[in-house]
Amino acid sequence: MSFFDDASLAFLPSSGAGKDGKAYSIKPTTGAGDFTFSRGSNLAATRVGADGLIEKGRENLLLQSNQFDTTWNLQSGLTLTSGQSGYDGLNDAWLLKRTASGSQFISQNKSVSGVNTYSVYAKAESGSWMFLIGTASGYPEAYFDLSNGVVGNTAGSSVIEANIESVGNGWYRCSIIFNDSLGQFRIYPTDGNASTDGTTEGIYIQDSQLEIGLAATDYIESGATTGKAGLLEDEPRFDYSGGATCPSLLLEPQRTNGIMSSEDFTHSSWITQTGVSVVQNTTDTTSPEGVYNAAKITSTSGSFGIYTSAFTTTSSVTRSVYLKGENGGETLRIKDGSGNGGFTAVTLTTEWVRYELKTTNDGLNYQGIYLDDIPTSGAVYAYGAQFEQGSYPTSYIPNHSGTGSVTRGGDNCSTSNNSLLEQTSATYFLELTPIEILSNNLIEVRGDGSTSNRIIFQTTSSGGIRVLVRAQGSSILDQNVSSAVSQNTKVKVALKYTPSNISFFVDGVKKIDTDVSVDFNPELNGLDLEGSATANDDALKQHQFLFFPDALSDADCITLTT
Repeated sequence: MSFFDDASLAFLPSSGAGKDGKAYSIKPTTGAGDFTFSRGSNLAATRVGADGLIEKGRENLLLQSNQFDTTWNLQSGLTLTSGQSGYDGLNDAWLLKRTASGSQFISQNKSVSGVNTYSVYAKAESGSWMFLIGTASGYPEAYFDLSNGVVGNTAGSSVIEANIESVGNGWYRCSIIFNDSLGQFRIYPTDGNASTDGTTEGIYIQDSQLEIGLAATDYIESGATTGKAGLLEDEPRFDYSGGATCPSLLLEPQRTNGIMSSEDFTHSSWITQTGVSVVQNTTDTTSPEGVYNAAKITSTSGSFGIYTSAFTTTSSVTRSVYLKGENGGETLRIKDGSGNGGFTAVTLTTEWVRYELKTTNDGLNYQGIYLDDIPTSGAVYAYGAQFEQGSYPTSYIPNHSGTGSVTRGGDNCSTSNNSLLEQTSATYFLELTPIEILSNNLIEVRGDGSTSNRIIFQTTSSGGIRVLVRAQGSSILDQNVSSAVSQNTKVKVALKYTPSNISFFVDGVKKIDTDVSVDFNPELNGLDLEGSATANDDALKQHQFLFFPDALSDADCITLTT
C-alpha cells in the first residue's frame, strides 16, 4: 500500500514548504492541512541551509533604498538624475552631480546602534571619489577611489572596516562597517581623498543598504518599509545541519545569547590578554555563513587568550563557539569567563566545528566564554560565540548589539479547528529527532480551547516515551514506554485509536495495546508539532508527519515505523 495515498494530512519538510507565518502540508493540496508558524518579531533565528552554511534573516534598514528622490534629502548645489545604466544592466541608477562648490551630500535619517554595515554601489562620472559617513558619536567615514577601486582614508573611532568590491563595468560596491549609535547616513561626490568639497564632480549611485552585521550581504530592495530576505521572522526553519541531505523542521524553545558581540571579537566587551592579537573579518577564510566575517586569533604566549564576561547566572548554561585551525592540530581550552566550571580541551581541524562547554546549576556564578591557551603555532579562527541558559546548545543567535543580550522566540507550529482531525478512529505517525529528552513534548493533539481531550507523546529523563490520552476530562491512558528514545537520535512512532482500543508503536515494535473506551467529545481538532500548545519550550526536529482518518492495521503500523 501507499501510506501517503491513504493519509489525509501529510507534512514533509522541504526547502519550499513554508513562508513567513506558514508551514505547508503537502497533502491536502487545498491548504486545509497547512500549519500556522510563529516565532517572534525579530530576525534572531538561524538555520543551516542545503549548502551547509548558516542562514540568517537579513533586513535593509534604509527606506526607498534605490529611490534617492524620495526619503533621501538632497542638498542644494547637487542634482539627481534618474534612468542611468546600472551595475545590474537595468536603467535604474542615479547620477549625483555637483552644480556648485562646497561640501554637499545626499542623506537619509535612520537611527541604529551596534554593529552595522552601510553600503552603496557607485561608479565614477566626472568625479572619481565618493565619501560615505554615518553621523553622530564616532562618525565612521571612508573615502573610495572609483577610478582605481581602492579604499582611501578612513576615520572615526567606531570604524571596523571599509571595503570596495568591483562588480564590473566600472561599478563598485563600497561599504563601511562600524560599531556605533548613528542617526544619519550620507553620500558625497568629492574632489579627492581627504576633502568633502568639490565643484562639478559627479558619481553614479545605486542600491544603498544598511544592515546589521559585519558584512555587506546580497542587496535587498526596500520601499516604504524595510526590505527583508533570508530567514524571515516567522518562517519555518528547514534545517540541513549535520550534513543531512533532506531537511528537518527545527523546533526550539526561546533562548537568549548573552554575548554582547558574538562575531566581532575586537569589540570592547572581549578582553584580549597579553600576547594575543585579533584581526576581525580576516580574508584567510570565510565563516560558517560563507562570508568574510570571522576573526583570526594569534598568540605569542601560548598561555593566554580572549574572553568575555558579559552575562551572569547561577543556572545551567551552555557556551558554544565555531572554531577552526589554520593548519589543523591547534589546541586550546574553552572555559567560563569567571574561571568556574572547568574547561573543554579541543584540538582544531581545518574545518569549522561548533565546540561547546556545559555547566550545571550548581550555585556557582557563570559569566561568559573564555578561549584560553591560544597556541603560538598556527592561527585560530573564531565565529559565532554563544552563552545561553540551558543544558544543551540551540541554533546560533547572532548578537551585534554591543550592549546586551538577544533573544530568539520559541518556535510554534500548529493547526487549529481542523476538521481533518475530527475522527472517531485515526492514526498519527511521526518521524522525529528529540534534541532534548528531559520532559520534552514530541507532539500534542487536542480539542481546541481545552485539555479535556488530548493526546501527548512526552519523553522522560530515562529515555522513555510517556503516552498520555485524555477523553472528556478523564485520563484513559498514561503509560511509559522505556528505552524508546535517545537525544539527537531519529525515532519513528505511531499511535492509532478506535472507539475501543489504543495502540502505540516505536521503531517497528508494538509497545502499547490497551482495550479502553475512546470517546473524544468534542473530537480532537488541534495539533502542535513542536509538542506544546502553550509553553513552546520543547526541542526537536520533525522529519515527517502523517495523519490517517482511520486506524491502520498492526502490520501497517509496524511497516510504517520500521
